[in-house]
Amino acid sequence: MKSPFINAVYEFMMLKRYAKRTIKSYLVWIADYIRFHNYQHPKKMGDQDVRVYLTHLAVKRNLSASTQASALNALVFLYSKYLEQPLSDDIGFVNSGRKPKLPTVLTISEVQQLLANIPERQSLPVSMLYGSGLRLMECVRLRVKDIDFDYRCVKIWNGKGGKHRVVTLSDTLVAPLQTQTEKVKHLLKRDKANPEYAGVWMPQQLAIKYQGANKSLEWQYLFPASKTSIDPESSLRRRHHIDEKQLQRVIRNTAREIGLKKSVTPHTLRHSFATHLLLKGADIRTVQDQLGHSDVRTTQIYTHILQRGGNAVVSPLELL
Repeated sequence: MKSPFINAVYEFMMLKRYAKRTIKSYLVWIADYIRFHNYQHPKKMGDQDVRVYLTHLAVKRNLSASTQASALNALVFLYSKYLEQPLSDDIGFVNSGRKPKLPTVLTISEVQQLLANIPERQSLPVSMLYGSGLRLMECVRLRVKDIDFDYRCVKIWNGKGGKHRVVTLSDTLVAPLQTQTEKVKHLLKRDKANPEYAGVWMPQQLAIKYQGANKSLEWQYLFPASKTSIDPESSLRRRHHIDEKQLQRVIRNTAREIGLKKSVTPHTLRHSFATHLLLKGADIRTVQDQLGHSDVRTTQIYTHILQRGGNAVVSPLELL
């Protein structure tokens, strides 16, 4: 059972409509922070205590910079939003010494081989991961209305950091997506015949603004679950999207079955999308927009993969 304090933070975040994954992540770090300081109440602590904790994560636990940043984000939220006693802009903690790894990228032929062997049921969403450079959750949360066939694009709402963006849609996927939309249409017709069916889940404000839209085709998940289920929040019967773990598992297993030696995950396809765009001559800013990166330096990691040696220098050994 969570502490009354953690429960209160949870209720606060739910009321403010934070994403479930954000809530889960923040609560883990906040609870760990409290345990680290022998269960002192966060209100009695501040900059110095946060500094010691974040330094401990880097020095003693040897966590990566991105993991340390996740902990910092959780504590910044705790103090600024919940406790209303914001931390200083420069806390002065020791940054993690672990450097981010270069992303794993498949060659074009490896992507072709992987996609050709993905089971038919998961083939389309997996192709979307690579074809549009989507994050896993961006893909499974797509709604029918998010596909714009006229302008050959995919609209991503509330991606990482709550940002919206528009990404490319491969012509190759137009026909399969149209077929998928028809499948969703037939599922919806069957669901609406069930008196217990309450429609697809929609964000609270949109549910209020567009009453009845939860049973319209446009708002249904593009990749729906095979069965309806009870929504734990509302106790209503809905049809959710496919489980993201299903895609993770099928990609990992298929890569192993076809003999790929690399560690392949859904995010590997996003990395490959970005690298292959650059390989084909796309400029870095275009790739940044497609990926939804706030800082172009995040996107520039892919340029390192394309460089031969150091800045495309040819080794003198080849001249011998």
